[in-house]
Amino acid sequence: MRASLAFQYTAAAVVWGASFLFMKIGLEGLSFTQVVLWRLVFGALALVLVSAVSRIGLPREFRVWKHLAFLAATQCIVPWLLFSWAEQDMSSGLASIYNATTPLMTMAVSLAFLPGETLTRYKSLGLLLGFGGVLIVLAPWNLGVGGTLSAQVACLGATASYGISFVYLRRFVLPLGIDTRTVALVQISIGAFVMVLASPVVANTPMHLTPAVVLSMIALGALGTGLAFIWNTNVVQGWGPTAASTVTYLSPVVGVALGAIVLDESVGWNQPVGALAVIAGILVTRRATRSVTPAVSVTIPSSVRRPSA
Repeated sequence: MRASLAFQYTAAAVVWGASFLFMKIGLEGLSFTQVVLWRLVFGALALVLVSAVSRIGLPREFRVWKHLAFLAATQCIVPWLLFSWAEQDMSSGLASIYNATTPLMTMAVSLAFLPGETLTRYKSLGLLLGFGGVLIVLAPWNLGVGGTLSAQVACLGATASYGISFVYLRRFVLPLGIDTRTVALVQISIGAFVMVLASPVVANTPMHLTPAVVLSMIALGALGTGLAFIWNTNVVQGWGPTAASTVTYLSPVVGVALGAIVLDESVGWNQPVGALAVIAGILVTRRATRSVTPAVSVTIPSSVRRPSA
């Protein structure tokens, strides 16, 4: 069992870190909206297959579907569109670094909207460290080297959307006692349904399919949007949320390494330094409180979900 959980933990870190590479390759033949469309479709298909084998039932109450529809928008459609759009003008490695700000965004939203959350000394220090790390990565003294300003702001908008969704998940969805696999299945399926309906308008440009583009979309959907959710849930159940959430720290390392190796992307000094500051901020806030950890660790986006791009 320990070996199995270790494998799933490692696999989730690798897949979520690679999701930014998959998006970048997909953009070689698809529009950014088509990348999100096929990511959701393949992710939904993978989760439907797993759910059929596991015989997981669907919720029957309308209010549950309403909550999960909100998660589909804030945890899937909006952030993934923003990340895919941003990667048109920035490296996949830099996008994966910005994804590491998700826990800090979640902390900020929690302080604003969750009862009982207070701004302590450690939380303040952690947020300041994280904000400083973002500024270092953003490199306002040398804009254009790592990506356009609008692309980098879009990444921060994506992680802010993740922060909203995680707080909403914690406050309104988890108390309902729904199986986390059901949560993933329904919200990904709703997101896929919405994008399919909107595709004649927002994703109607010609596609230039190559083996690399097709395989990247299948991997991004089936693995990064489907199976990785289940792997992370199993690790949370076996190791606890604190240990499971450390996958957030490994994904940017994978994302930057793959971007440099596969796509020959350059890495400036400010990117790893800023990433370390962001991680330091997260560690400091975790010392202050662990109340945010369950929400973050359950569903961080790959590209995210965890997150996910």
